[in-house]
Amino acid sequence: MSTRMPKIIILFASYGDGHYRASKAIEACLQAKGVDEVVLLDLMAKSHPLLNEFTKFVYMRSYKSLSSVYGWLYNSTKELQPGDPLHSLLHSLGVRKLQQIIDQFEPDIVIHTFPQLTMPRLLKRTGKSIPLFNVITDFDLHGRWIHPDVDRYYVATEELKQQIESRGIPAAHIQVTGIPIQPAFSETELELTTAPPQQAPHPLARLEQLHPGKRTVLLMSGAAGVMQDNIHICERLLQEENIQVIAVCGRNSALYNGLRAALGDHPDLYLYGYVNDIATLMKASDCIITKPGGLTLAEALECRLPMFLYRPVPGQERNNAKYLQEKGIARTAYDYKQLTEQVITLLDDEAKLGEIRSKINELRRPKAAELIVNDILDYWQNTAARQEEYSFNL
Repeated sequence: MSTRMPKIIILFASYGDGHYRASKAIEACLQAKGVDEVVLLDLMAKSHPLLNEFTKFVYMRSYKSLSSVYGWLYNSTKELQPGDPLHSLLHSLGVRKLQQIIDQFEPDIVIHTFPQLTMPRLLKRTGKSIPLFNVITDFDLHGRWIHPDVDRYYVATEELKQQIESRGIPAAHIQVTGIPIQPAFSETELELTTAPPQQAPHPLARLEQLHPGKRTVLLMSGAAGVMQDNIHICERLLQEENIQVIAVCGRNSALYNGLRAALGDHPDLYLYGYVNDIATLMKASDCIITKPGGLTLAEALECRLPMFLYRPVPGQERNNAKYLQEKGIARTAYDYKQLTEQVITLLDDEAKLGEIRSKINELRRPKAAELIVNDILDYWQNTAARQEEYSFNL
């Protein structure tokens, strides 16, 4: 049997950074197993750069002023079926550019971490045979992910597997692996590097100042710092003598500067801009306040953090939040007073914290990236073996 490693394309999109982070986690695991020829491709950015920038702008604006519109669009198309005109239109974008890249790179495998399934149309047009794998990066299922020509689906939960089965996909084609995240979230000792605005202090040095007798709240402002009421949240939490706050502002310099001006001198506020490796901050914390993006939630699960999900927008965010709340490991709030009281109440209840962490242990799925990569490589080896046997028999 051939020992050649496959050439792989991972298709993602840059709406937020979750799809990219999942792609990088898979890429890192592939490389660790000796797969050197891996290409990460943001197809929309490559094929339709202006449309990509416009839709990213609309996506980001949905957090502030278009959330109801975005939610309506998401939920009204949730049951899309392959062959529906809209389904076909959405998956036709970028087909010409993708064909150029496929012809040039000649991949053996294509992995999707975003539901832009242009490949089935391309394979039908060209007659090529390339295995396709879908890595679903939320705790919610949208019809855009489903296509009968996809060979494998990798999902976060048993419930998602059942939903995909109900769409007519055989159970053997669906693996419950969890959402792929970087191995740093499973490691015990890490180095952390940052590139925050305004030259904030090195985080590792500041983390050494955390008070061991206080509860630590990690406040993640979300993609590009979109989460609202950060100053009010910090002010209220820091009134509690037993709470310290790690606030991460992302690339939002205005938010970072505003928090620094208002609370920068507070000894229990640890303020950062953009952080490349969030794992150390999660491991230093007792709970997390965040927007419910799939990758952040998977990372928090791996670090066994109770979650407070603030003002999730309608669509996959709200559906993610609903699922984790029903599992008893997350709480949702829509104003900062409700949010901060939820946090304070939980952190004062050791028994409840232990109960939530036990429920997290039941749901978390360590080493998702490795499970996914192992299955993909097994599929590749088995396919290669069948092809060699067929050629030999000829």
